[in-house]
Amino acid sequence: MAGFPFAIAATDGKARAGLLSTPRGEIRTPAFMPVGTAGTVKALTVDQVTATGADIILGNTYHLMLRPTAERVKRMGGLHRFMRWERPILTDSGGFQVMSLGKISKVTEEAVTFQSHIDGSRHVLSPERSMEIQADLLGSDIVMQLDELVALPATPERAAEAMRRSARWGQRSKNAFGERDVQNLFGIQQGGLDPALRRESAERLQEIGFDGYAIGGLAVGEGHQAMCEALDFAPDMLPPDRPRYLMGVGKPIDIVEAVYRGVDMFDCVLPTRSGRHGQAWTWDGPINLKNARFAEDEAPLDAASDVPASRDYSKAYLHHLVKSDEILGQVLLSWHNLAFFQALMGQMRTAIADGTMAAFRAAFAARQRPTGPDTSA
Repeated sequence: MAGFPFAIAATDGKARAGLLSTPRGEIRTPAFMPVGTAGTVKALTVDQVTATGADIILGNTYHLMLRPTAERVKRMGGLHRFMRWERPILTDSGGFQVMSLGKISKVTEEAVTFQSHIDGSRHVLSPERSMEIQADLLGSDIVMQLDELVALPATPERAAEAMRRSARWGQRSKNAFGERDVQNLFGIQQGGLDPALRRESAERLQEIGFDGYAIGGLAVGEGHQAMCEALDFAPDMLPPDRPRYLMGVGKPIDIVEAVYRGVDMFDCVLPTRSGRHGQAWTWDGPINLKNARFAEDEAPLDAASDVPASRDYSKAYLHHLVKSDEILGQVLLSWHNLAFFQALMGQMRTAIADGTMAAFRAAFAARQRPTGPDTSA
């Protein structure tokens, strides 16, 4: 299985800058995928998302299968047409949300049985059903295998059990997906923080053969330092000629550290979730627009940005919108945050091409404020 063409244009240490070419457009890597949970990147139009520089977005199998249902999305022409996004879409398998949101009644070798968090209705998600939803009904460009996720810390026995079940589900996902010309299937490496389990997972996945490989089971409670230590070895176990996707990450400092260690693709709800709660991400770390010190600050969030939300509105105005609980404040901050994340990816692509990634990493870390309950103090 060859997968979409993936050309690595430059490397700097382990960091890679490249281009993943799909029938719906090219994805510049390192890439950040805004999360379009329920067929929308929250608070933003697709034109606003496009304006940030996003090449690809993520859709959520769990949420869409429950509402409006994957079958309805199919009747409406597929997810791209339904939400008016004609660029690439990656869909997750639904496994993470089933584990975190659904009231699970049973996990067996066959499938996960769970109750909807919306209305309590009973559903069964198997590797085969996940492939049907993602590939045939939603029509995503990049499909993720169904895996079993365990939160950290976990016992070695539990981590091993979930990793091996994920590998078996990976084979079933591959069998159900088959061979497709215009869609790709990614496998998911599991194994917690254990190098031996990560190695076994990577070897099993490569025996099956996927178009790309994700690093799963991180950013689930282990902390930044432990995640970085796992990324010191986990990406190196995956094929160097295929994309590497770190799922659910994350904070800008996490993304920079992961790119430095050889990761190509990321997704996280953080930019829009932060924006809905009055937080803006900047080159000097996150700031809380609720803070009184912005009440008469006439400067914009980023005067050099091409995005109106970052360039055209004062912090004083944004402070007023957030304090007044105006919807526009959530829109503008979400738009700005996504633009910042895309600008961060662009600067890393340039740094890798210039051979200055190590210097970029050090300078970025030095400027970041610590995050906490009040990130502007």
